[in-house]
Amino acid sequence: MPAATVSAMGDYFQTIVDLDADEAGAAELAERAVAWLVSEGIVLADREVCVLGQPLGHPPGPHWSRAVADDDPDGEPFDGLAVHTGPTVFDSGQDEPEAVTCPRCRTTTDLSDEGEEEDEGEGVWPRFSEAITDWQDTGHADVTCPACARDVPLSEWLWTDDRLAVGRLGLEFWNWPELGDDFRARLAAVLDGHRTAYLWGKL
Repeated sequence: MPAATVSAMGDYFQTIVDLDADEAGAAELAERAVAWLVSEGIVLADREVCVLGQPLGHPPGPHWSRAVADDDPDGEPFDGLAVHTGPTVFDSGQDEPEAVTCPRCRTTTDLSDEGEEEDEGEGVWPRFSEAITDWQDTGHADVTCPACARDVPLSEWLWTDDRLAVGRLGLEFWNWPELGDDFRARLAAVLDGHRTAYLWGKL
């Protein structure tokens, strides 16, 4: 397969993020997920230059269609699968998230309204931005909820519009047709039934 394709219209990616994978188990879960995808013929075992952002990825396999929605008209995938392990913040590659919900008090905080400011002129987003940097550097970060004032791990916050997810394992499909609901459910089962997030993005 040739080098990862760069389209004049941009490159699209879909990421399935394991929200529950911990530091000890992420690598093993990644190996298990790839082994299952290979056994299904969805991707190939040997890695090639076929993804963006990483040197190598897994090219589409002969049965890649088992992963995509039946009614997707976009044709065949022309790039591969990138596997990310370690503390990572996955996003849509376009806009910042507009809102986030605290898992403790269930209050949703608007992140898009720049007119709403607090604490010496700073809005809410900077505290999340700082936590994102800490998470990527150390694998640990808390954010104090502006509503209930409790400290909540960054990885537990609930992001709206599927624009951001925080985790230690992500499976990123580059320039594939839309992934099917059934495929995503089966993959989640392979990941020990963990909670997953599904992000769609464009560069």
